[in-house]
Amino acid sequence: MRKPIGMVISGSLSEGILLRINPLKADERLNVGSVVTIQTETTIFFSLLSDLRSSIAHPDVALFPPSPTEDILVQNFFTLTALIKPVLVLDAATNNISPVRTIPAHCSLAYRASPEEIAAVFGSENNTERYFAIGTPLDDAQKTPICLDLERFLERSSAIFGRTGTGKTFLARLVLAGIIQKQQGVALIFDTHGEYGIQARREGGAFFVKGLKTLFGNRVAIFSLDPASTRRRGGSPDMPLCISINSITPDDVISLHHELNLHATACEAAQLLVARYKDRWLSTLLARGDQIRELAAEIGAHAESLAALFRKLRTIERLPFIISETSGDTVDAMLTFLERGTSIIVEFGAHASTFTYLLVANIITRRLHARYIEKTERYLGSHNPAEKPHQLLIVIEEAHKFLNPQAARQTIFGTIAREMRKYYVSLLVIDQRPSGIDEEIMSQIGTKLCAHLSDERDINAVLAGTPNANQLRSVLSALDARRQALIVGHAVAMPVVIETRAYDEAFYTSVGHVHIRNASEVISAIYD
Repeated sequence: MRKPIGMVISGSLSEGILLRINPLKADERLNVGSVVTIQTETTIFFSLLSDLRSSIAHPDVALFPPSPTEDILVQNFFTLTALIKPVLVLDAATNNISPVRTIPAHCSLAYRASPEEIAAVFGSENNTERYFAIGTPLDDAQKTPICLDLERFLERSSAIFGRTGTGKTFLARLVLAGIIQKQQGVALIFDTHGEYGIQARREGGAFFVKGLKTLFGNRVAIFSLDPASTRRRGGSPDMPLCISINSITPDDVISLHHELNLHATACEAAQLLVARYKDRWLSTLLARGDQIRELAAEIGAHAESLAALFRKLRTIERLPFIISETSGDTVDAMLTFLERGTSIIVEFGAHASTFTYLLVANIITRRLHARYIEKTERYLGSHNPAEKPHQLLIVIEEAHKFLNPQAARQTIFGTIAREMRKYYVSLLVIDQRPSGIDEEIMSQIGTKLCAHLSDERDINAVLAGTPNANQLRSVLSALDARRQALIVGHAVAMPVVIETRAYDEAFYTSVGHVHIRNASEVISAIYD
């Protein structure tokens, strides 16, 4: 029989319920972020513990406090209370879960959530392929899995936030492994530092962890802008990534106006070039750099503005993966991989500058945007299940560079965050400065996985528009710097703080990876 941790003594629906906590042993202590249930005759209230307070029965006790060995006096004159916020109610008769609209009666008993109660709210990997265990409750000795609903996670854009060094990339790799293992969708990952494909160095140590390509083989493909870099790290790209210069649009360039220091008149000159030369606008500009005045007169542009545009865009011409032949463009091959259900990692190698990252991500995503709209419209017209697009998750790091208030209105990523849910495309944004992301985009993010944040502006940005933000603020600020995260939003039934699942050999085995250590095991694996 479970031991109650306390009982209800006061509270309100808006401010939370106050519990008087029973004396607990040192190894039973409660933590901010714990999942607590309150039992009544007909319902179970699921709540999140947001604050703890110690108080004394009378001010004079502080003048002559009892010693710690005087247990009876300590229990009589000192009390520990906890503030919890009820979020959900489970009807014991029907097993229906609904948002909380009332409060439990006085003296109702509170308990740590049991494994069965957690499974009832967060789902279980044993029931369906849509659930993936992402971690366990903070103070749960039984290590009960907390699951993400991957189907709901992919329905809307999502985000992973946290300070530098809090394990955002490891958490992202964990979520992506679940999506690939459960085959709930495909991912397009723009990997600037080579941390998702073959292997990556473990945070805080010299050991390495396996990348998604190593774990899932042919279910993941690597397209590399720098194949030599991929090979040096022990891998082999499925295909070098080459982009035709004629596939670059003015919108791809205009979205980089800060990095290129382009003025509005230079952007207007780009549009005039397109009006005259269509998709050959950039190759024509670069080929006629010594005839700028003649070209400006030909298209009706200001010569100095066109000259400035030419000087800035010569950077693109010097990139080794930008080619002049349309036939060598491999972006269409990338789209084919995604259409057949293979996730893609785009590796940058030596070309991992901010400018290259923004340019390549914009070009590829813009073409994906057009293709997915076309595929969705075809599916809606035919109602043929075979034509239904795979749910696509586009993963971008340093997301504030794409989604700040200025860029969000110009880059394709702002459009995807606002409009592409109905076309089976969503974003996973990873960032250490959520306050730099446009407020409208933040409002479209369905699920947030938040590691430790210390800046007040970032905490406010993450919790803006979230129910019970005041209670969650204290929970978020109390997280450890490693392996803890607050999950809130569309993919979980209620906010929850987790200790993230370990990304280790046990995890590799759980997702189906077989590690072969020597020649005899190789022979055994072949004949098995």
